[in-house]
Amino acid sequence: MSHTLGVRQAQKQKTRRALLDAALGLLEGQSLSSLGLREVTRAVGVAPTAFYRHFRSTADLGVALVEEALGSLHPTIRTTVSTTGDSEERIARAVELIADHVDAHPAHVRFIARERHGGVQPVREAIREQLARFAGEVGEALAEDPVSAGWSEDDRLMLAQLYVDQMLVTASLFLEALEAGTEAETGPRKREQERERVTRLATRQLRLIGIGRRHWLDGPAGDGLAAS
Repeated sequence: MSHTLGVRQAQKQKTRRALLDAALGLLEGQSLSSLGLREVTRAVGVAPTAFYRHFRSTADLGVALVEEALGSLHPTIRTTVSTTGDSEERIARAVELIADHVDAHPAHVRFIARERHGGVQPVREAIREQLARFAGEVGEALAEDPVSAGWSEDDRLMLAQLYVDQMLVTASLFLEALEAGTEAETGPRKREQERERVTRLATRQLRLIGIGRRHWLDGPAGDGLAAS
């Protein structure tokens, strides 16, 4: 009996995985709000009724994709504010990790970029909740950094949100670079050029955030901003 249950559970997980993968593939060219349940089940080769054994709706499936897509980003986000190495080393490492993540999970990055402000409310809320959780984690890491000494909790959270937003913007730009160029001969060269451009831009942006962070409490203007 236990063996039979194990086989059934394995098959259930396999079908669930297939539904998620099929949906992610179909979402490459459309938004979740336009995705039909039957499109997904047809791509997997199961009856529409089988969908409801795993998800209540396509919105529910979208929430599962959010958890999967953003769950793997925790190490990358924390590395952005890591205290290991000097400032330039941390920035270079963070940008490289973001680029590598996009290379490994382009469909997930595309999904989050599109659905963050998309038409499916439960998915928007799930993304917002995950990003708020990320910001909280980054805020805790910032509190341990001597550079943040004297900062209020609200200011640390504001900075954490800025880092999270910057990471998402950078990921989207790397995705555009990855998709740049369609010609067999010019495509790879153009993609590499775009990737280098995004790397330079992201590095400068993180450097600018770092400069502002180090001088946030400097002088009367900084004191006024920190107190506002």
